[in-house]
Amino acid sequence: MNLDDNKSESYFKGRGAQFNPHNRFEKNDYVKAHEEGIDEWEEEDHKTSFIFGKSKSIVNKVDSPDVGMAYSLNPYQGCEHGCTYCYARNAHEYWGFSAGLDFERKIIVKTDAPALFKKFLGKKSWNAATISLSGNTDCYQPAERKFRITRQLLEIALEYRQPIGMITKNALILRDIDILSEMAKLNLCMVYVSINSLNEKLRQKMEPRTTTAKQRLKIVEDLSKAGIPMGVMVAPLVPGLSDHEIPAILKTIASCGATAAGYTIVRLNGAIGGIFEDWLRKNYPDRFEKVWHMIQSCHGGNVNDSRFGDRMKGDGNIAQMIRDTFKLHCRINHLNEKKTELDSSLFKVPEAQLRLF
Repeated sequence: MNLDDNKSESYFKGRGAQFNPHNRFEKNDYVKAHEEGIDEWEEEDHKTSFIFGKSKSIVNKVDSPDVGMAYSLNPYQGCEHGCTYCYARNAHEYWGFSAGLDFERKIIVKTDAPALFKKFLGKKSWNAATISLSGNTDCYQPAERKFRITRQLLEIALEYRQPIGMITKNALILRDIDILSEMAKLNLCMVYVSINSLNEKLRQKMEPRTTTAKQRLKIVEDLSKAGIPMGVMVAPLVPGLSDHEIPAILKTIASCGATAAGYTIVRLNGAIGGIFEDWLRKNYPDRFEKVWHMIQSCHGGNVNDSRFGDRMKGDGNIAQMIRDTFKLHCRINHLNEKKTELDSSLFKVPEAQLRLF
C-alpha cells in the first residue's frame, strides 16, 4: 500500500504527532464541534514557536534506577525532532501544553540555564557526579543552532572540570567537537548517539525532523577519531518495525568507532499511547495489528509497563529474543567490553566564582 494514498489531507508532514491529545491536568478541552458555529474558529499555527521563562533550577536529580543517569540537565523543554514515541512528551503537560503537536512546535527555551548551572556547581554540597545533558529532550535539537545554550553549558563544564554525559540524534553536536575533545582529554565526557534504525524511510516517518542514520554514524566516527568515548543507544526498538535491524546496527556502529551500546524496547505511557497508535495506524495500516500486539507482548499485555527493571527492556518471549540477539551481537562486535568511568576528582570552582558566594 502506498503510504501517501492512505493519508488524508490533514496529515502534517514533518511532524510526528498528528493531533493534540487532551492535557490530563486541564479540566476543559477546546474543540471545533460544528463548522457552522457562529463563533470564529482560530486555526492553529503549525510553525514552531519559542517560549521564554525563568527557571528555579536547571539540574535535576534522577530517582529512576533504570535510566542510567543520576542527574540530568535540559536546556530545552519540548523537542522539534518530533519522535512519535518520545517519553518526554508527557512532561510537556506540566507546562500547560499537549503532549502531541504542542510538544514539537512549542519549545520552551531556558535562556537562564548557564547562570543556573554555575550557581548549582558552586554549591558546597556538590560532589561532581556526572550530569547528563539530554536526560529529557535533545540538547542539540534545531533550537540550539539559534540559541547556543548547550555550547555555553559545555564551556562551563570544561571550566569547572565537571563530568558530562550526553545523548543526541542531531549532527549539530559536531559543532562543539572543540570543547568535547578538550573535555575528553581530561576524561570528563562521554557521548551516546541514538540510532534505532538504518532504514531512512522509517526514520522519516517516525523521527521526522531528526538527522539521517548516515549523519548519526558520522557523529560516531568523527567524535571517536577526536578521542571522545562513543556509545550508541539502539532505542527504542519497535518490535515488528525495527528489532530485526539489531545485528546490522551493532556491526555498523562498531566499525565507526563506538565502544558501547545499549537498547530499550518502546513503551507507550500516558498520552504517548494514543499518539503512537494514531501514527502507526496512519503510516503502517497493514502492519498495525502485528506491531501493536508485539509491543503488548513485551509489557504483559499492555503497551506500557511502569515496573522498574522491566519497563525499559520488557519481558516475555519477544523481549527475550531481542535481549539475546542484542547481547550476542555486542559480543561479536566487541561492544561493552570496558566501562567508561569519568573523572570527578578534577572538579574545582573557579576562584572568581567563589568570590561571588
